Amino acid sequence: MPNPSNNRAKPKRVPLSVYSAELRRLQTELVAMQEWVKESGARIVVIFEGRDAAGKGSAIKRVTEFLNPRVARIVALPVPTERERGQWYFQRYIEHLPSTGEIVLMDRSWYNRAGVEHVMGYCTPDEYRRFLHQAPLFERMLVEDGILLVKYWFSVSDHEQERRFRSRLNDPMRRWKLSGTDLFSITKWVDYSRAKDEMFVHTDLPEAPWWVVESEDKRAARLNMISHLLSIVPYTHREPPLVTIPVRPAGAEYERPPRELNRPVPDITTTLDKPTAKPKGKAKIKKQEKKATKKAAQKAAKQASAKAADQAAKQQAAEAKLTV
Repeated sequence: MPNPSNNRAKPKRVPLSVYSAELRRLQTELVAMQEWVKESGARIVVIFEGRDAAGKGSAIKRVTEFLNPRVARIVALPVPTERERGQWYFQRYIEHLPSTGEIVLMDRSWYNRAGVEHVMGYCTPDEYRRFLHQAPLFERMLVEDGILLVKYWFSVSDHEQERRFRSRLNDPMRRWKLSGTDLFSITKWVDYSRAKDEMFVHTDLPEAPWWVVESEDKRAARLNMISHLLSIVPYTHREPPLVTIPVRPAGAEYERPPRELNRPVPDITTTLDKPTAKPKGKAKIKKQEKKATKKAAQKAAKQASAKAADQAAKQQAAEAKLTV
């Protein structure tokens, strides 16, 4: 049976120059929204859900890039502890809910139970059914108490997900993002699809609806998601207070101890090789960084191999002496 996601048309990628300019504009608005949240005492929870490699983490990164971490914080909980498994399921999430003047961005949330836990058999059928019943009640309580709850589902096709998995596999700086569960999810694509559909049926509430972010193109997904978030938060622009830098008093009696008494961090910048050609644009810089990373990895591998060979030779020599 053909997979419906295979019929999804490949979107045209947003040009980097257009993306960068619009992202900058939206991030400026996010700072304005943050100031309104802080001054008004609003409480906002933004949930980021979706398949592995759908682009949730990178979207959160762009949202928080210029925000104050004391106002906007990310919640990404690990596997529950033994004690947490004995609690009411929602209990461990409650302590991370925002206080007045805070924004909480959840990189996955209580919806783990409707997705990975259900599909992978990490919860019982009764626990799963109880979750689908209690989640709407829990969320209505949050909304009634004044929390603005926004839920995003990042949608990606099976082909694009696999492409991103392979990209991570070949990138030493992002390989840590791949877990055994992530890879096994490839074989459970239809099960996850059914679980998502069932989740939407039970938890797409008028007070807290699900918003689907098409994420075949990560650039478009980030711009669309941030723009939408700004459109549903009722923030107003606040004039920042005028700040004047005071004059530093002159003639303060202070003599700095000799620098030789400090432990300086070694300056490695003087040993770095100069780039062979001046890169033009972000794309070339990224390409050059990737090349440098690959070269460094190859060098490290060669050194490790030489070290291993040297140790093996020493061990053989030692064993030969014992034999004699």
